[in-house]
Amino acid sequence: MNSNSRGEVTLLLHEWRRGDHGALNKLMPLVYRELHRLAHRYMVREQAGNALQTTALLNEAYLRLVDLKRVQWQDRVHFFAVSARMMRRVLVEGARSRRSHKRGGDLKRVELNEGAIPCKVRDVDLIALDEALHALAAIDPREANVVELRFFGGLTVDETAEALGISDKTVMRDWELAKVWLLHELQHKGRDGS
Repeated sequence: MNSNSRGEVTLLLHEWRRGDHGALNKLMPLVYRELHRLAHRYMVREQAGNALQTTALLNEAYLRLVDLKRVQWQDRVHFFAVSARMMRRVLVEGARSRRSHKRGGDLKRVELNEGAIPCKVRDVDLIALDEALHALAAIDPREANVVELRFFGGLTVDETAEALGISDKTVMRDWELAKVWLLHELQHKGRDGS
């Protein structure tokens, strides 16, 4: 997205915030490719067995974005941060729903040899990560925001700094501290079985 488009995105977001629904129709073609890329990043991390596809995730997040009434859109970075949060919520809700059917219903257990799976991306337990991220937010909300924007939103260090109004160095420090804390939290939960 070039700088002219970035400025146009911010202008359209402000018009949409003021109630111009036509601005939303102009906005979506400008941001669709980036939103699709963001949804794809989420789906690559998803565990096998998730029936949701990239476009379906994008569509569900879009429907939720359109229904948001009280968001004071600031700029393009803020829009993508909120979009990332919506996609995360869709996936976490789906994971919770699948977990509720984990021990019953008409589902059959299939054993897979993980070595035969050609994907090099490690599966992420979104529910455990979401719970750990909520725990981190209770301790350090800014670090949790950095993780959400960087990991889930795919934002660069510069974009994250801009979105949060902090320096690049602060983003990097928070990012490193949060990764260590989350890893410890996820390993601790894994050992406890909780």
